[in-house]
Amino acid sequence: MGADSKPMTTSARTEPTAGAGPFALLPGILVCVAITGIAMGVQAAEERALDHPYIEALVIAILLGIAVRSAWVPGPRFRSGIAFSAKQLLELAVTLLGASLSLGAIVASGPALLTGIVGTVILTIAASYGICRLLALPARMAILVACGNAICGNSAIAAVAPVIGADNKDIAASIAFTAVLGVLMVLGLPLFVPLAHLSDNQYGVLAGLTVYAVPQVLAATVPVSLVSTQVGTLVKLVRVLMLGPVVLAFSVIARWLPADGGAATRPGRLSLTRLVPWFIVGFLVLASLRSLGLIPDAAALPMTRFAGLLTVVSMAALGLGVDVRILARVGGRVTAAVTGSLLLLIGISLVLIRTLGIP
Repeated sequence: MGADSKPMTTSARTEPTAGAGPFALLPGILVCVAITGIAMGVQAAEERALDHPYIEALVIAILLGIAVRSAWVPGPRFRSGIAFSAKQLLELAVTLLGASLSLGAIVASGPALLTGIVGTVILTIAASYGICRLLALPARMAILVACGNAICGNSAIAAVAPVIGADNKDIAASIAFTAVLGVLMVLGLPLFVPLAHLSDNQYGVLAGLTVYAVPQVLAATVPVSLVSTQVGTLVKLVRVLMLGPVVLAFSVIARWLPADGGAATRPGRLSLTRLVPWFIVGFLVLASLRSLGLIPDAAALPMTRFAGLLTVVSMAALGLGVDVRILARVGGRVTAAVTGSLLLLIGISLVLIRTLGIP
């Protein structure tokens, strides 16, 4: 078997072919776009039937990509475009997400709750990472699971992954198993209202601190009350604002992360571009412009939607680089890690609600 016919592996970093022109990238990109179209169609069908997309297009795309990869190994003609979609398009999506965030949400939440949210995110990341490592998950996958649970699920995983150099299989496994728990959270979290004797306001805080995505917060709180929905959405938005600082922190920490199955990598010469990747700079610039009112709603909404579309395309590309047999080997440990981290987050959130005396 020649070099050109060698199957794609999940252990290799997803890098586009050096010097590949736009026409060389097109076949692989079109495959990813086709999968994206199917995934978004499935999500639209969910919304019509159930009012809320319990399984988002992002998750559907990565699962479809894995399914396609199980039946067909992309050849050399498609690899550069798939690699470009998985890396460069994902980085562009992270940049554009900055336009959806306003720092005014921090001020609106109040200093006590703000401090509690920041503390909850930091403590959850640290404790979740510890749980994952105790279950023998690789360091990068442990970070993805921890950030996904602590901040905003799939979006956090997608944003942190390129900074720490995560493998396709780590990203796919983290997103797939986190997505399952996310759906269960939406369905089961309202049970805490009677079980923990929570008020509508307290339940809104709990939902905002624990549910992964903003649409899922709505799905988990709308059946309870309008107050829960308003409070949950606000807390969730403040929690999402932690994504920028966390990604920036991991861009520094990544230099000391252990290689898969090996010792810690020796830090090379520090450069500004390695310390702060271009897409994180772009994210922070757009978030600042949005906070100053220089990006109006009319412009922010299309940018956010385009970022979401690019993210789905990237997830399709990541799925196309994943061998399902590898996912099967790590599935049990990832499920245990995600579940343990999520239970920990719920516990921390309940303690915070009681400690702050939230009515």
